[in-house]
Amino acid sequence: MESAINIDPRQIQGFLDRIRDKVTEEDYQFAQQWGELFAQLHTQLGQKRTSIQRLQKLLFGTKTEKTATLCPQPRPKAPTRKPARGHGRNGAEAYPGAEKIPIVAPWKPGEVCPDCQEGRLYDQKSGNLLHIEGQPLFKATLYQPERLRCHCCGKCYQAPLPPEAIGPKYDASVGPLLGLTRYGLGVPLYRIQKLQQSFGVPMPASTQYELIRDCASHLLPVFECLQAQAAQGEIFHNDDTNMKIRALPAPESDKKERTGIFTTCIVSHCEQRQIALYFTGHKHAGENLADLLEKRAAHESLPIQMCDGLSRNWPKNHDTERGQCLVHGRRNFVDILENFPEECRHVIREIEKIYRLESRTRRQNLDASQRLAYHQRYSAKVLEKLKSWMQAQVETKQCEPNSALGQAYNYMLKRWKEMTLFLRKPGAPLDNNLCERMLKPVILHRKNSLFFRTQNGAQVGDLFMSLIHTCTLNKVDPLDYLTHLNRQADKLSVSPQNCLPWNYRQNLAESDTS
Repeated sequence: MESAINIDPRQIQGFLDRIRDKVTEEDYQFAQQWGELFAQLHTQLGQKRTSIQRLQKLLFGTKTEKTATLCPQPRPKAPTRKPARGHGRNGAEAYPGAEKIPIVAPWKPGEVCPDCQEGRLYDQKSGNLLHIEGQPLFKATLYQPERLRCHCCGKCYQAPLPPEAIGPKYDASVGPLLGLTRYGLGVPLYRIQKLQQSFGVPMPASTQYELIRDCASHLLPVFECLQAQAAQGEIFHNDDTNMKIRALPAPESDKKERTGIFTTCIVSHCEQRQIALYFTGHKHAGENLADLLEKRAAHESLPIQMCDGLSRNWPKNHDTERGQCLVHGRRNFVDILENFPEECRHVIREIEKIYRLESRTRRQNLDASQRLAYHQRYSAKVLEKLKSWMQAQVETKQCEPNSALGQAYNYMLKRWKEMTLFLRKPGAPLDNNLCERMLKPVILHRKNSLFFRTQNGAQVGDLFMSLIHTCTLNKVDPLDYLTHLNRQADKLSVSPQNCLPWNYRQNLAESDTS
């Protein structure tokens, strides 16, 4: 018989204190995460409502919340269609970054066919043959100019260097690529160091950060200009997630000091463009949004704000048209689907109808006013019927008010006005999924790197994440954008408004020709 494992959560902290100075910081953070996981498991197991499904979600997360998976139902077989032609592989047009080398044929159009000696040759579409090689992130070229010295006068002569050998040691593309790999993909610097070492081109982690920091100092005026433009947006999404900064002191205040550290993501819709901004520190999402709105010019209409139901997401001293995420209300029913399958599936299917109607507005390319009229005509009926049904469930005592199902009903009914803002305001979104997707790179960074070392390092990360993911939202190549800006570093402080992701190519080309 296996012996039981008796560990008190308080013993874990004592163990962590004992090993604090005996292991590396990385190992300590890893042990601390395991301790936090054990404490959560201990708490969950102590609750009577804990199920295997809840523990699976805690350990491994949820795979999907799609309605088709949560509410399976037989559907009529679709008519069989012939499979689309094609081999499924990427065509040549999928490789815009590939170097193109034309190969000239030894024959010319109009010549006699060398085989039959009767017909004439004519032009056809060129073929494509793709060749892919592996290489390090950074390639090094070592120039070795020959040197000669006079044995009489002692004067030295060196072979003239080619133009590409004259200049700084690190090309202007190195810093942007490091920033993209570090903050866009979440790869820690020590892993990049190991990769480069294996290719025989060393790139120490300390050198990498120096290059990233110097590049960030050049890009700072553009980041500030991006904030000023984002403040003028018509719609704001905001949310935050936990973060760690090792050397960040608690803020000085007469009140109880806040020790938590967060990374806030704000997505602004401004003139048909989307701008993503990140801020890391003690402030919550609402406080960072309030700071951004301080830069907002006077407008006749209030901006629309979309977030979840937490009060800390609302900006103080600034009015907004408040909307709350419909998916957060739906998620409460997803969590209790096993215990109340009939009621939860009814709510999930009704909300699915709203999203089907929303997808139709996108396929038809309806503008904000047309989309509003469409939802008022079709979605309002579905939501009014759902609201009446949930109210009847609560009022007729079909569920216990303090049960998980009753709390899910009350959560939606209490926030019904905010969740249905898209039925009253043109352009109002249904949910905050956009902002949550933009927070995933932050979570990936936290998972791989555990923390920022200093507040300055966190600000560098915020800058790169903001520029990189703003490029992603506007379908701009972030590496090309950051490299162009780094090459034109002397012009960024003069006219940063001409170096934004949607106008940098045109403005930089004009400045080069002038």
